[in-house]
Amino acid sequence: MTRVIKIGGAVVDDEVMLSTVLDRCAMMDRSFVLVHGGGKIATKLARDLGVEQTMIDGRRVTDADTLRIVTMVYGGLINKNIVAKLQARSVQCIGLTGADANLIRSHQRTHQTIDYGFVGDVDTVNIDALTALLGAGFSIVLAPLTHDGNGQLLNTNADTIASKVAIALAVPLLYVFEHHGVLRSVEDPTSVIPVVHVNDIPMLIADGTIVAGMVPKITNAAEAARAGINVLIQHVSALGTEEGTLIKC
Repeated sequence: MTRVIKIGGAVVDDEVMLSTVLDRCAMMDRSFVLVHGGGKIATKLARDLGVEQTMIDGRRVTDADTLRIVTMVYGGLINKNIVAKLQARSVQCIGLTGADANLIRSHQRTHQTIDYGFVGDVDTVNIDALTALLGAGFSIVLAPLTHDGNGQLLNTNADTIASKVAIALAVPLLYVFEHHGVLRSVEDPTSVIPVVHVNDIPMLIADGTIVAGMVPKITNAAEAARAGINVLIQHVSALGTEEGTLIKC
């Protein structure tokens, strides 16, 4: 079965973890969609260029200079390196952004008190284009950039993209990262919560169990679970297994 797999910046930055993920992807018997983040590389480049960065609840405020940086890093450096590494593993794949083939359209985020800049919230996913590529035997490496249909690229949270794509394709969603699942305590890597019910998520955020970059991950996981998608949050070494935290409606 086709799967949507999302990897974050910590995985992209770590050669061992990234190789583990790509090795396991190469063993899959069906084409897949691999959605990647890359925040740490973008943050370092922004710092080197003197472009100040602001993160709010795990989301990057994106001014014009930051948009140029994330477009270069996400759509170029990271995306094409992953494609090349998968091709070296005999995986026929294609690296895309949401603007390519009109895959994902978004609108610029609005907020009563916060100006997020060129940040996109997803409106539509081009199911026909995705299924055509997957049906032709291509796996897809998808960068977290979308467009508004009027020529504007938008920086869009990779966890959100993964959720929306999994819902559109009606396939399992795997959030693969450096922890073994949702943890009761970030100081204890063994404190994995095996099952998280979507109704319990607000309480887990309120009591500080889920913080920072985990907030968009868990909220998007919940959205997919409500849509009937099988959602698992797991460590890179568990990809292809049922280990991790299952998100249940």
